[in-house]
Amino acid sequence: MKNLGINEIRKEFLEFFRENDHTVLKSFSLIPENDKSLLLINAGMAPLKMYFTGEKKMKNDRATSSQRCVRTQDIDRVGKTERHATFFEMLGNFSFGNYFKKEAIHWAFEFLTQRMEIDKDLIWVTVFKEDEEAYNIWKNEINIPEERILKFDKDENFWELEVGPCGPCSEIYVDRGKDHAIDENDNKPGNDNSDRFMEVWNLVFTQFNKNEKGEYERLKHPNIDTGMGLERLAMVLQEKDNIFEIQSMKDIIGKVEELSGKKYKQDNKVDESMRVIADHSKAITFMALDGIIPSNDKRGYVMRRLVRRAYRHGKLIGIKGNFLNAIIDKIIETYSYEYSELLDAKEIIHKVILKEEERFQNTIDKGLEILEDYIKEMKEQNNTILDGDKAFKLYDTYGFPLDLTKEILSDYGFDVDEDKFNEDMRTQKEMARENRQLLGAWSTDTNIDIDDVEKTDFIGYDELKSNANIKKIFIDSKSVSSINKGQKGIILLDKTVFYAEGGGEVADTGLIVTDDAKAKVFDVQKNKDVYMHFIEVIEGSLALEEVSLIVDRSRRLDITRNHSATHLLDQALIDVLGDHIKQAGSLVDNEKLRFDINHYEKINKKQLKEIEKIVNEKIREQLPVDKQIMSYEQSQEKNAIGLFEDKYKEKVRVVSMGDYSCELCGGCHVNNTSEILIFKIISESSAAAGVRRIEAITGRKVYEYLLEKESLIDEISNKINAKEDQILTKISTLEETIKEQKQKIHDLKTNTNKDIFNDLENEVKNINGVNVLAKRIDDVDVSTFRDFENRLKNKFDSIIIVFAKAQESKIIFNVSVTEDLTDRYDAGKIVREIAQMTGGNGGGRKNFAQAGGKDIDKLDDALNHVYDLI
Repeated sequence: MKNLGINEIRKEFLEFFRENDHTVLKSFSLIPENDKSLLLINAGMAPLKMYFTGEKKMKNDRATSSQRCVRTQDIDRVGKTERHATFFEMLGNFSFGNYFKKEAIHWAFEFLTQRMEIDKDLIWVTVFKEDEEAYNIWKNEINIPEERILKFDKDENFWELEVGPCGPCSEIYVDRGKDHAIDENDNKPGNDNSDRFMEVWNLVFTQFNKNEKGEYERLKHPNIDTGMGLERLAMVLQEKDNIFEIQSMKDIIGKVEELSGKKYKQDNKVDESMRVIADHSKAITFMALDGIIPSNDKRGYVMRRLVRRAYRHGKLIGIKGNFLNAIIDKIIETYSYEYSELLDAKEIIHKVILKEEERFQNTIDKGLEILEDYIKEMKEQNNTILDGDKAFKLYDTYGFPLDLTKEILSDYGFDVDEDKFNEDMRTQKEMARENRQLLGAWSTDTNIDIDDVEKTDFIGYDELKSNANIKKIFIDSKSVSSINKGQKGIILLDKTVFYAEGGGEVADTGLIVTDDAKAKVFDVQKNKDVYMHFIEVIEGSLALEEVSLIVDRSRRLDITRNHSATHLLDQALIDVLGDHIKQAGSLVDNEKLRFDINHYEKINKKQLKEIEKIVNEKIREQLPVDKQIMSYEQSQEKNAIGLFEDKYKEKVRVVSMGDYSCELCGGCHVNNTSEILIFKIISESSAAAGVRRIEAITGRKVYEYLLEKESLIDEISNKINAKEDQILTKISTLEETIKEQKQKIHDLKTNTNKDIFNDLENEVKNINGVNVLAKRIDDVDVSTFRDFENRLKNKFDSIIIVFAKAQESKIIFNVSVTEDLTDRYDAGKIVREIAQMTGGNGGGRKNFAQAGGKDIDKLDDALNHVYDLI
């Protein structure tokens, strides 16, 4: 067999299927598009579900790819074994109703035995026990002996995700020889613990679609989905024991050896850490490439966990400082052969990873200090299970991940009460859910039968009024012949001027009328090129007849202004922030535009002003807006920006604004940028981890915005009794007056505090050689407490100070203990006990702690109790 590296294998595989008339797809992003069932792409077919189900079409029904994937269910096992990994590439060939089992099996066998030169006598296969068709192809056409074709049940040979395309499968194994066997009985595939028979390729014969209810629906056109792990095939061809010994991984581990000064395969614990660093570094490199930013939510949390786990294992083997980017450079060097975009994104990847390393250093210092106290306490109490409440506090207050808590505890043979932790997590989520406002909306249920309906002819780019024929009417998903006044329903037309919601642009609204009837159009949705008009009849009744369509023209004009401004904004963001900017979502309606981008930090005011300036310059330049239908290849010659999936459409619509902006877009636009009138950014915020959101307005809304600002300025002028051009001068005068008055107040307080402090000195009690003061002072702020504490510590050796104040029906406690007493007295325990007497709680360090209370009537008793405690 050929001894090939991953880049050579990938190239050979894609070229083989290109020669067999497959379209070579570049790897999709790790972020699933339009698939809420997946957190991250975890299989080659995952980004292609809609092509398998027929919801989308490629111009060629055959495709092949090497898809980057991340699987997260075994993160804790990575490093501990030599089998598990989070990042891998999946080689695959796919048929969308074109070819089926015969071709898939023949090509797989040909590639392995002829291109990779694997001895055909080493090939074993398994099939689903009810799949006689696949069995007979292997036996009678490929001539695999019966004893090397094994039949298994559904658990082994029926492939499916939680939802989506699925079906029986046939797995191809390579016999690596008796040297890899567990024992003399290890003589055929089926033992997951054996390394002798290595599964290299899974051929899935997709005949069904599994819906969210778990039901299997037979596909009209059966498909082929195959998957072969690139790293696993490299392991077989290079005759290595595991994936961490293939050449590409050896290069990465070599860099870890260089940074740590330690050698791989000399110490089991060191080996574990090196495997973690090598694998996780690959995953985070590609996650950062795809715009994922570490956070505490969803895929951002996965990335945060991987970065922090890799970072911690670096510390365990003695690597100093921030080091992950040095590993990432080696990964980019290896993988840029296929993923040249890694070179362009290198600077951004470095910034994202370095920022998280630095953030984790702060987190780990605080969290470790607290966790070490918990571990010390557990040892003293002979307790091996950490309270779930404490683990949740580490997570919720200090950002210390549960998996890291568990990993550190395991070093001491300890564990954590995960049930209690999960209960606290559920409680927090329920509270958040209860506090969230639920917005009601009119249902736009689209569960109607449109299989026999011809596609709707959309003429609304150029026309806002037209006649059309009603082809179907639905009420509550049932087909009817008419719809009457007061009823809501869905109508289908032969043609329409109403734009259907899509591409971030909201649907048109308007009227459908006849001589005797009128209906409001509330919403328009599209399914397989059929436009569904959601209506409410307000006069007469509508039947299967000719009607007049009228789009709300004023609303449409506002929408087109906002949509065209979004294109200018997109390009301006790239110009100001960099080429890494990618759209992460958008919403365009008649009120505003909202645009989300993948970006690793807040956009500052200077940058926002520059972005806004550029957009308005392009509006004033009166750029012509050109809309053309062309092939995807032609659009790329124009450097048009588009979504990944646009690559596989036969025709695309290109919207160009002069020579400045060029994007693939099916939305509604102005004919000249001057029609946008004016553009104003009104907010910049975080939409999610690693996603920044800009909201802006155009045209009429900017005029309304300016009127509001003018009104506000008038109100301010009246409030401070100054003309508009004198507002800043008057504010400066007022600030100076306030400053002088604050100084007078401060002087008065200082004199008062001197009197209070003199009284405090006289109230300090000595209990068994320890100075103690417990005092309620309502008329000072907390910073004054700290001032009194410092002055008392300078005056008295060995002192415990407890201050409390009642304020707006709540109590604030401060407890301070001098360092020489912390081996005997714990400020955190003292404050917790007295706060609980007043219905509150709190805690802190041994030398200083704070708490809150509720029952003011019990405050004096709580303070008196301090002397009993001491």
